[in-house]
Amino acid sequence: MTPNESATITISDLTSVLSTYQGGLFEEFPTVIDHAFSGAQRIQLDEASWIEYVPAWISGSETLFKDLLGSAPWKQRSRWMYTQDVIEPRLTAEYSKVSMAPLSIMGEIAASLSRHYESSYRSLWMNLYRNHHDSTAWHGDRIGRITPACVVPVLSLGSTRRFLIRPVDGGKSTMFHPASGDLIVMGGRCQVDWLHCVPKQATISGPRISINFKPSPT
Repeated sequence: MTPNESATITISDLTSVLSTYQGGLFEEFPTVIDHAFSGAQRIQLDEASWIEYVPAWISGSETLFKDLLGSAPWKQRSRWMYTQDVIEPRLTAEYSKVSMAPLSIMGEIAASLSRHYESSYRSLWMNLYRNHHDSTAWHGDRIGRITPACVVPVLSLGSTRRFLIRPVDGGKSTMFHPASGDLIVMGGRCQVDWLHCVPKQATISGPRISINFKPSPT
């Protein structure tokens, strides 16, 4: 691949990923959304930034995990860093319009988030962490450059991985362990005053999909 190119991943490439998942993958149930956000827990990070953690926001997440693993247009991306082309340690898929996603439940999820957080979510991107070696480095989402105060929901599916957030100038990290079906929502100035990551880990982990809903610029 040349710099900033990506390679499409086929379902056969993902067979080994699926085989490592230890969840109740074959005990499939319909995906159900908690539209009331009944378990929401809000943590105020500073005067202008907050995180909301909603455990078990959707049930039947195993079904959605498997469907997305097999249907999303997963790609292996690379980026130019300093003097070399570096392959990103994860797979990525993107829908510029939520309506383009082949699963109707994705539209229902986006609509529920839009109603609750009073923000329009018309597009989404997903990361697939195939195992404990895959990761995302410290960063703030690009939407923060356009809309400094915004609300970015991230839905976790599959295996549990650490999610960390810390001040942009350094300091103590706040850690979450979102399980399958859990929702993490970054609000306020999280994307400019704070950085977040999903680090590599020594403990063996199965695959995880994060679904990131992008708010429309205001």
